[in-house]
Amino acid sequence: MTDLAVCVHGHFYQPPREDPLTGEIPLEPGAAPYRNWNERIHAQCYRPNAELGNFERISFNLGPTLAEWMAEEDPQTLAQIVQQERSNFLRYGVGNGMAQSYHHTILPLASRRDKVTQVRWGVEDFKYRFGHMPQGLWMPEAGADLETLEVLAECGVQFTILAPWQARQVVDNRWPYRVSLPGGQHMAVFFYDQELSMRVSFDPGATVNGDSFLLSRLLPRFDPNLEREQLLTIASDGELYGHHQPFRDKFLQYLLNGAMERTTVRAVYPALWLKKAPPQTEVEIVDGTSWSCHHGILRWSGDCACTPHADWKAPLRQGLDRLAAMIDEQYENALRPLGVDPWELRHRYIHVLLGQTTVRDLAGEMARRTLTEEDAHKVELLLQAQNERQRMFASCGWFFDDFDRIEPRNNVSYAAQAVWITYLATGVDLSRPAVDLLAPVRSWRSGLRADTVFQHTLERHRSSQQAAD
Repeated sequence: MTDLAVCVHGHFYQPPREDPLTGEIPLEPGAAPYRNWNERIHAQCYRPNAELGNFERISFNLGPTLAEWMAEEDPQTLAQIVQQERSNFLRYGVGNGMAQSYHHTILPLASRRDKVTQVRWGVEDFKYRFGHMPQGLWMPEAGADLETLEVLAECGVQFTILAPWQARQVVDNRWPYRVSLPGGQHMAVFFYDQELSMRVSFDPGATVNGDSFLLSRLLPRFDPNLEREQLLTIASDGELYGHHQPFRDKFLQYLLNGAMERTTVRAVYPALWLKKAPPQTEVEIVDGTSWSCHHGILRWSGDCACTPHADWKAPLRQGLDRLAAMIDEQYENALRPLGVDPWELRHRYIHVLLGQTTVRDLAGEMARRTLTEEDAHKVELLLQAQNERQRMFASCGWFFDDFDRIEPRNNVSYAAQAVWITYLATGVDLSRPAVDLLAPVRSWRSGLRADTVFQHTLERHRSSQQAAD
């Protein structure tokens, strides 16, 4: 009998809502009766899906910054998620969890060096939380180009999930494909089923009843005339299951652990499927594409028809790109006398963020000598600035139509923190060119400008330091 299988992938992620200076999430009245949206979505989605055991039955990625929040606010739920994923790893030798690049950066818009940092940090965060190497990695917004896939392969990643329109050729999404990479490696790609994923994501009526969905939506997508194994992949935001659409956490549980039990269709996940049915067909991908913008990746870099009033996005992207280059120059210049590879040090800084080592030990090991207290403190500041400089490219800052939202304001605040910490480490003040670069960014709705947000964050830092002194 031909092997028929279904994979449901959930992309679980929340934009960072913490105040960049205090690390606390402010009260968000729209999330009532909860204090903020993280708490509300957690109560409606993450916790109930964990309690129902859904994280054992689906493919999923858990954004590192969301996992960090969950570890602080509800470690029991995070432990349930980890245990459910690990049970598959122990049973089959491959897990159903996928890593995610760390700060939800749109990777095709990042430099190769930043791609490496984001992927290595995401892989190490996964290993730290789940206890094993991830075989797959979710690229934020499924943003892809050949260079990004090459970086994934260099970091030990074996597969990813993309939308069918990200392939250069017409693909049959019932099996994975192989992408040849410039370095001679390959990447397996699972293209999700567009019709099923669209119905699950945007047609609430389609998922009211698990039996009906299985019989009328899912089973007809298989080809009974094909004499080979078939896999249908459904991909959506994980928050769909219980938050965006109430009760869909229970729909998911019943579909995968009830309705399908009475058919020949089984639930699998990509790493398990690859053990039995590795890709046999080559495909090329289209560089600079994503799953949520049919204009490629323009939504995060320019004036895109996906969001009106988007003329602020290009100057924000260009301004932060130029500011990042200035911060990087100061970082590199400051580390050169210590004899440490600055970029390999940044790639390994994730081990400090995870509490596995200290900056002094990490930098001392790489420099092959013990650093002085002064040098260790300077390196710590420089790496903190690099972390902020990575945070300022979180995709959420460009996703919506207006600059005057918490996500883009936070991105600018991260930039201000990177500039402030760079000043503390080096004495070089980049605030004036930063203000000039950000001045053209303006909210069409309220008139708020990015340079105003930047200067406000700097002033908070100055006031905080004066109070400490």
